[in-house]
Amino acid sequence: MNTKKFVYIISIIILLIITYSYFNSNSDEDVSLAYKVVKGTFLNEIFISGEAQSTSSKKINGPSNARRFNVYQIKIQDLVAEGTIVKKGDYIGKLDASEVNGKINEAQLNLEKAQSRYTQQQLDTTLTLKQERNTIKDLLFNIEEDKLELERSAYESPATVRSLEIKIQKIERDLKEKKADYSIKKRQANAKMIEVGTEVSKIKKRIEDLLELQKEFTIYSDDEGMVTYVKEWNGTKKKVGATISPWEPAIASLPDLTKMESKTYSNEVDIRKIKKGLTAKIGFDAFPDIELDGVVTNVANVGETKAGSDIKLFQVLIKLNETNKNIRPGMTTSNKILIDQQDDVLMIPLEAVFSQDSISYVYAKSGLSINKKQVELGDSNNEVAIIIKGLKENDIVYLNKPDGLDEKSITLLN
Repeated sequence: MNTKKFVYIISIIILLIITYSYFNSNSDEDVSLAYKVVKGTFLNEIFISGEAQSTSSKKINGPSNARRFNVYQIKIQDLVAEGTIVKKGDYIGKLDASEVNGKINEAQLNLEKAQSRYTQQQLDTTLTLKQERNTIKDLLFNIEEDKLELERSAYESPATVRSLEIKIQKIERDLKEKKADYSIKKRQANAKMIEVGTEVSKIKKRIEDLLELQKEFTIYSDDEGMVTYVKEWNGTKKKVGATISPWEPAIASLPDLTKMESKTYSNEVDIRKIKKGLTAKIGFDAFPDIELDGVVTNVANVGETKAGSDIKLFQVLIKLNETNKNIRPGMTTSNKILIDQQDDVLMIPLEAVFSQDSISYVYAKSGLSINKKQVELGDSNNEVAIIIKGLKENDIVYLNKPDGLDEKSITLLN
């Protein structure tokens, strides 16, 4: 009888335990999400998006000497599509040559005027020198006539002879002066001819140079590669309708796809953690299955304000240690910069950590009950926190507050 009573009592206790466990378990599932404390590698990473770009690219420039002809703003009239694969000598684009064409027309008009002046000067010189030569011939004839008359006057009075001699001397003096004048006028005429001739040559040379410049307004590639558009000072890409200048002559570029980096911007909070030399993982939105290793190569010391925002952002450059044929400049990148790594540490989700009066605690399962236990936290990232004290591996904690435990006291650390 005692044995039956004992078995009966034990059965009731077991039934009560099963019933309690059943209802307690159901209650936990209804109000709480359990998580097992794990030991593993803690990664403190910063996630920022960026844009892929080449660290080495060859600029495709417009005319190099346009400034020499006072041509400063040149509009892009045509441009191949970005991403076009080109070979050396392939067509890239065309610039608006209307200003140069106007200068060529103006120079041609000036050339016609200069050639007309040259012809006129040539005629004037010919006529002037011809008149001077005729004057010299006339003087020579006069001298010859006077000498003949002097010979015939050998028996005339001394006064008559002397008068003829003086006349001949005067004409000879005039002849000498006229020859000197002729020499000077000839040199003057030659100088004027050289002057107008030089002007003609100068204008012809200008026209030749302008025609050569005009040819440079059609742009061809001097290397092979993939065409990418260059950016304006405000970050927008130069396209058809944009302008180039002698100070910024590039209309496109040919990037070296074996030397790539991700250009990104960090906020003021995260920039304090980012240092040159930190490793990173670079993903690509266009190719989710591609992830390449990288390293931070540059961190800006001065922030900049983006258009439409007052937030200061700091430029960060991440060099890709690997290459992939699918990666192109301009692609959006997802960058994970590794700030810190700690191996063999206990971790729980941040959602499982609660605080009260500067005390951090968790809701931990203890047998069939749930206790509020103080924990000492280490470093944390956006997802998990390191547990230094208060929990051990495989302990169960809850990600939200179980019902009815608000008034329960916290079990403090020893």
